Amino acid sequence: MSDGAVSRYVSRLGPTWVVGAIAAGPATMASLLAAGAGYGYTLLWVVIASAILGALGQYLAARLGLLSGLGLVEAVDTHLGRWWAWILVIDVVLAAGLAQLIIMRTVADVSATLAGDGLLGDPRVWGVVWALVLAIGLAGAGYRFVEIGAKVIVSGVVLAFMASLFVVPIDPGAAAAGLVPRLPAELGGAMVAAAVLGGAVHMTLLTMQSYTMRARDWGPGDLSLARVDIGSSMIVAFGLYSFAIFVVAAGVFAAAPIPAAELSPLVAAEALGPLVGEHATVLFLIGLWGAAISTLGANTTVPPYVVADKLGWEQTIADGRYRIALVATALLSGTGAFIEGALFPLLVLVLAFGLLGTPFVIALILILLRIPDAVEEPTGTPLLAGGMIVFAVATVLAGSTIHEQLQVATGPLAAFMIAFATFMAIATGALIITGLRQR
Repeated sequence: MSDGAVSRYVSRLGPTWVVGAIAAGPATMASLLAAGAGYGYTLLWVVIASAILGALGQYLAARLGLLSGLGLVEAVDTHLGRWWAWILVIDVVLAAGLAQLIIMRTVADVSATLAGDGLLGDPRVWGVVWALVLAIGLAGAGYRFVEIGAKVIVSGVVLAFMASLFVVPIDPGAAAAGLVPRLPAELGGAMVAAAVLGGAVHMTLLTMQSYTMRARDWGPGDLSLARVDIGSSMIVAFGLYSFAIFVVAAGVFAAAPIPAAELSPLVAAEALGPLVGEHATVLFLIGLWGAAISTLGANTTVPPYVVADKLGWEQTIADGRYRIALVATALLSGTGAFIEGALFPLLVLVLAFGLLGTPFVIALILILLRIPDAVEEPTGTPLLAGGMIVFAVATVLAGSTIHEQLQVATGPLAAFMIAFATFMAIATGALIITGLRQR
């Protein structure tokens, strides 16, 4: 292949990198830090599995999008029925909506911390400011410049974590033991594990993958390109990102683990202490801020995008209905700055909540890939078997999380999680029965 051909090939890569940027957000960072700081190397197997299973799930979603020529919502509506499509939309809107609120809370909290005292030290003020910036920027397609700058910042902090791997002492024996699949005995371990997996195997990422492929005008002939795109972004880039953050946290806090419920940004910043010393707190806060900013814009588009697909709107700001939905989502996200509670546990909860509805989305994709009228060519048994593994692991960790919640959690948020999980479990069971009947 000539240099020009290689350059053209590389220039076509990118759809999964967009999804990967959402995956590498503040909730994933917080979950990886909570896993390493709270449980040592115990959850290393989940960290590695999240990258591999995330890549497999992304490829299944991409395959469906490329072979059907439809976004996931439209594909479900066309081949399985409108009620299943509405359940999917509700599933995604709830998960992405909750994530939007907590991501905005992250942006507001860190902005206030960096600004210092006075009016600008109030996170609620920053929530209003960033909601307006988001609404104006997205409505005018001008937020991309903010996201690019934020991604540069995040890249710098990720490089700092990777460099820390050469400074922080690693326990090879404990790390090897962490490759054996098991959950921590302590309460809260199941939710942290679910959050780590949910960072890569998440209903929002799976749903949006089909749309990012279509945005690049990829078709059935681009499946090999999709494999390279997914492998480089999810397994290599996201995998290294996850591994570095987790292992550094496990090494730094090995002597004195920090329970996930007690972890805060200021405590988590100690993970960078061995590399940058007294500058660790500022560097980490800026990185967390950048991760939140870079994720905020992309996540804002998710609820309007799936609703537009279901209602037949154009998914661009040229359609006034879509633009109104986008602006409304951006403005409503400002209320996230008013949510009370410790930030890191909320970020962990967001990904664990998202995982509760992920088995339903995986089941939809697998069933559609088995319908001859839905895709241009059949999907091989090994690939479908891999999808079943993704489904099984997500289901087990989601179930473990709810089992844990039933034991210890109280309050309206825990009750909502349990009710949501129950509804999605019933819907997933009914969907599987429907799929078997169709087959």
